[in-house]
Amino acid sequence: MTQQTTWLDRARDAHRRGDIAAETAALDDAIRADRGNIAVLLAMAELKRRLADDRAAGSFYRLALGTAAQARSVPSALHPGLQRAEQFLAETDRAFAEHLLGQLRGAGIDAGTATPRVAEALRMLAGEQPLYLQQPSMFYFPGLAQRPFFDRADFDWVPAVEAATGAIRAELRALIDNSSDRFGPYVTASPDRPPPNNPLLDKPDWGAAWLWKDGVVADGMDERCPATLAALGLAPQPVIPGGAPIALFSRLTPGTHIQPHHGLLNTRLICHLPLIVPDGCGLRVGAETRSWREGEMLIFDDSFEHEAWNRGTSDRTILLFEIWRPDIDAHEREQLTRIFSAIDTYAEQ
Repeated sequence: MTQQTTWLDRARDAHRRGDIAAETAALDDAIRADRGNIAVLLAMAELKRRLADDRAAGSFYRLALGTAAQARSVPSALHPGLQRAEQFLAETDRAFAEHLLGQLRGAGIDAGTATPRVAEALRMLAGEQPLYLQQPSMFYFPGLAQRPFFDRADFDWVPAVEAATGAIRAELRALIDNSSDRFGPYVTASPDRPPPNNPLLDKPDWGAAWLWKDGVVADGMDERCPATLAALGLAPQPVIPGGAPIALFSRLTPGTHIQPHHGLLNTRLICHLPLIVPDGCGLRVGAETRSWREGEMLIFDDSFEHEAWNRGTSDRTILLFEIWRPDIDAHEREQLTRIFSAIDTYAEQ
C-alpha cells in the first residue's frame, strides 16, 4: 500500500467517523505531497462544500479542473467529480454575479451610470467578458496602454485623410474596373517556408491590392493611385527598409470571415479607412465590436485578438495602413526601427 493510498484511507475513515479535523488533515497532507492528485483535490473540494465554505470549494475545484486540463489522460472514475466541479463553479459564478450587481444597484451603480472602464471591469469580474491583452506574435514592447481601439479625434492628421475619401474611392473603383485586376489573395505562402495554417490561404475571399509593400511603392501604383499615396503620406507611417510602410486596399467578399488572430507587433496601430461597406460587416478587437462607416477612420491595436467578417451581399473594401503608436516617442521609434531592420536582415539570410 502506497503512502498516498494511506492518506486517502485516513481521509475516508475520518469521514465515516465524522471527524472533520482528521479528514481535513489527511487530505491536506496528501495535497502537500502531490499537488497534482486530482482525486485528492476533488475530495478536498467536496469536504469544503459540505462545510458550506463555497469559496474554498471553488478554489480546489478550479485547481482540479486546471490539473485535469493539463493531464495527458484522466481516469474515467474521476469524470463525474470533474463534471460536478464544472456545475458547481457555473452556479457559484452566477450567484456571485447576482450578488455583486445587486449590491452595486443598491449603491446606485449600474451599466447606465458606471464609466466605460468600470463597466468593463465589472463584466470581467462577473465572468461575462474574458480578459483580452496585447499578445503580438513576434515582438512585444512593454509599458504601453492596453487599449484595443483609439479615438480618431486624437490624431490631427485624420481629418485630412478622411477628406480625401472620395478621391481614394475613385482610384479604387478605377482599379476594380481595370481589366488587369490588382487584387490577389492576402494570405499567401512563401516558397521556402511552411504554409500558414489559415483557411483563407491563397483564396481571393480576402483580397489585397498593395500600395506600399515591403517598404516600397507597389509597381505602377504611383501612377494609378496618386491621391491615395498622397493621403497616406500625411500619416505617421513607420519607415523600415524592406519592411514598412505597408498599405493596401483590403477586400472581403460576401460570406468571408477572418478568424480570430493576433498581429505581429504592439508598436503600431492599424488604420482602416472604409471605402465600400455593405450592411452586415463588422470588426471585433478584444471585447469590443464595431462596424465600419464609409469615410470614418477606425484605428486599433491588432496585437489584441481580433477578427472581421462580411455577412453582407457585396464586397467590403477598405484602405488599410499602419502607423506608429502615439505613446512611443521619436527616440524610441528610431531605436525600434533599428531593431526591426536587424530582424529583417537576419530573416533574409
